[in-house]
Amino acid sequence: MLATKLSSREALQEVRGKAKELLSAQKRRIYVCAGTACVAGGALDIYAEFKRLLKEADIPCLVKLEEDIEESARCGVALKKSGCPGFCQKGPLVRIDPEGWLYTKVRPEDCAEIVERSIKGGEVLERLLYHEEGKAYDRAEEIPFFQKQTRLVLEHCGRVAADSIEEYLAVGGYESLEKALFDMTPEEITKEISDSNLRGRGGGGFPTGRKWTQVRGYESDVKYIVCNGDEGDPGAFMDEGIMEGDPHRMLEGMMIASVACGASQGYIYVRAEYPLAVERLNLAIRDARKYGLLGKNILGSGHDFDIRINRGAGAFVCGEGSALTASIEGKRGMPRVKPPRTVEHGLFGKPTVLNNVETFANVPLIIEKGAQWYRSIGPENSPGTKAFALAGNISNTGLIEVPMGTKLREVIYDIGGGIREGHNFKAVQIGGPSGACLTEKDMEMPLDFDSLKKIGAMMGSGGLVVMDDKTCMVEVARFFMNFTKNESCGKCIPCREGTKRMLEILTRMTNGEGRPEDIDLLLELSDTISHTALCGLGKSAPNPVVSTIKNFREEYEAHTQPGDKHCPAGACAKLKHYHIDPEKCRGCSKCAHNCPVNAISGKVKSPFTIDQEKCIKCGTCFNVCPFHAIEEG
Repeated sequence: MLATKLSSREALQEVRGKAKELLSAQKRRIYVCAGTACVAGGALDIYAEFKRLLKEADIPCLVKLEEDIEESARCGVALKKSGCPGFCQKGPLVRIDPEGWLYTKVRPEDCAEIVERSIKGGEVLERLLYHEEGKAYDRAEEIPFFQKQTRLVLEHCGRVAADSIEEYLAVGGYESLEKALFDMTPEEITKEISDSNLRGRGGGGFPTGRKWTQVRGYESDVKYIVCNGDEGDPGAFMDEGIMEGDPHRMLEGMMIASVACGASQGYIYVRAEYPLAVERLNLAIRDARKYGLLGKNILGSGHDFDIRINRGAGAFVCGEGSALTASIEGKRGMPRVKPPRTVEHGLFGKPTVLNNVETFANVPLIIEKGAQWYRSIGPENSPGTKAFALAGNISNTGLIEVPMGTKLREVIYDIGGGIREGHNFKAVQIGGPSGACLTEKDMEMPLDFDSLKKIGAMMGSGGLVVMDDKTCMVEVARFFMNFTKNESCGKCIPCREGTKRMLEILTRMTNGEGRPEDIDLLLELSDTISHTALCGLGKSAPNPVVSTIKNFREEYEAHTQPGDKHCPAGACAKLKHYHIDPEKCRGCSKCAHNCPVNAISGKVKSPFTIDQEKCIKCGTCFNVCPFHAIEEG
């Protein structure tokens, strides 16, 4: 749009006002979700199809805010790529504003009808709306998935063009930075953050204001602001959603932190597996520099601050603070013994504020609306909201945001829509590979830092992997231990060797070779690792094993019981047994012909039998038998 360097507060306000006018001049806006999930589902093809159809129909269309309000008004229709609104299970998604219609599972061949009836005719297409229990929901905000959410950090995701600084300005972007630069002292900013009791959303829950106050208090020629966008937990994509969908909000939070702490340089550490996030962040940083919101003498305030991006190689351990800063410095990403802490001896040995994406994204809201407003949301000691990534055997997978203290049952059933395909809930893994399993008895558990800590669980970055009654909990523990073992940096022996031994035992169990004493051996190893590992990631590595033994010990016992080893969930292939019911078998020999190891024998037109010594439990006979004579157990 304008893209000229702004030298004063008044100049920023003028640009923001112009951006608001331009946005309001667009009478109808088409937002095609361009989050990673929808892009994988063909969203870019849908975007291209809309563009082609609008051109063919000679409908003037804008793909970005133009300087000329009359031109914006003449075009009337705008086509944009938005970030992820979170309803990933129903993607690709298309939103039509100002009506707020949300079309689900859109395909390129649907675009012509949308243009003809919705864009030209102003008519909602019922067949593309979300349906539940026979009811069609016109507006996104009315869908049960969204109704029980409180979207603060994610409020713009899906509702503004993710690649436009002008649209961010139009919805009030950088007003909080303006306030921090010109209306507040650094002390007042850190006090506001401290008073809000914002706790780090990366998993530890450390008070953000205390961290900022400590960094501000150190004398140093250089200080750093570092954003942790590594997010290595399996099933977690909250930070990815923010970086892709609303990158300027996170940047604004980092800028405010720089003002509060006197830092002149910022770094964003983001894993290379997030190419779309890296692309949007690079664009956002470039645009912020063009407008003079990054660089020297920001808005004429005398404050200097700039941001660089460091792409990580996807090492889970680099989510740990000291390993992350070592990686930015060009060293191998390995944790070190603490103290000294990062606030005192962080990046390049200088005082450093290290927070994750979601934490920084909360900051502009707190500066704008105040600490008391923020503390009015959620419980006293864990105020605000939390973004969670719902994954696994749940009807509505995706990205949600709820007030801290929301009960697990509301998240699983009211927002997530319950368990898929009529199965029963069994457990939910919270906090990723460092977390724990919550079960049916925890359904009324408020999801906040302190409540989870009381039962030995942790929030982590916010991944929620839901499991149904067909899930084997020994296999779940093996999966997470395999992840942790592979991701161990190897610096300390307890983590390097201990996780390997635990994985061997768990693998033995799922292969039908477990021993009764293995269960206590796992607990003993867990205790040793959690008390002696160097960093928090190593100390928490045994958590999934301990929590699954605590809640599902009978499943471990079934896997290790001499003479009758079995998997109660029927999930461990090598613990399955296949038998032929002689009453149902017609002697067609189809099973024998398809058995890859010749374990089935018999005479045609007589019942066949399976040699259990030869059987490799592949299940081929079960799948091919036309008379359902093969029994699986």
